[in-house]
Amino acid sequence: MESDRSGELLTSIRKIIRAVDLHSKVLWKKYGLTGPQLMILNEIGKSNELIVTEIAKHISLSQATVTTILNRLELQGFIVRKRGQSDKRKVYIEASQKTKDILASKPSLLQADFIDRFAHLKDWEQTLLLSSLQRIASMMDSGQLEAEPVLAGETVNDFRA
Repeated sequence: MESDRSGELLTSIRKIIRAVDLHSKVLWKKYGLTGPQLMILNEIGKSNELIVTEIAKHISLSQATVTTILNRLELQGFIVRKRGQSDKRKVYIEASQKTKDILASKPSLLQADFIDRFAHLKDWEQTLLLSSLQRIASMMDSGQLEAEPVLAGETVNDFRA
């Protein structure tokens, strides 16, 4: 009986991964951005001026991963790096106008129908779902893992972060 439930759970997790993958393809076609890139740009858009370590902390990715993604975003004109005025050692990341225009259209990392359905749940149901997923992530030792772009529909051979 326990193995049946764990199998059902694994099937549900696979369905979630597949839904995220499909939505990531939509993001790529519409904006030319991957899920992790959009996560980073959303974070930059909230503060407009952050250093790499702050971004990494806010989105639970390593500083090295964020730096790699930022390098690509800079090449594509999505961000601008600027030295700090008071501390020249700090490099701040700012959203370019291109990014501000995209963020103004409010692109979502989740499918709109999911967000709508989730928003219509009662508070206790939202909390239950959130705590259940957090518990599953914890049980999978995800605290030691990064939220790598693989969940955003990218493979090792198709890494565009």
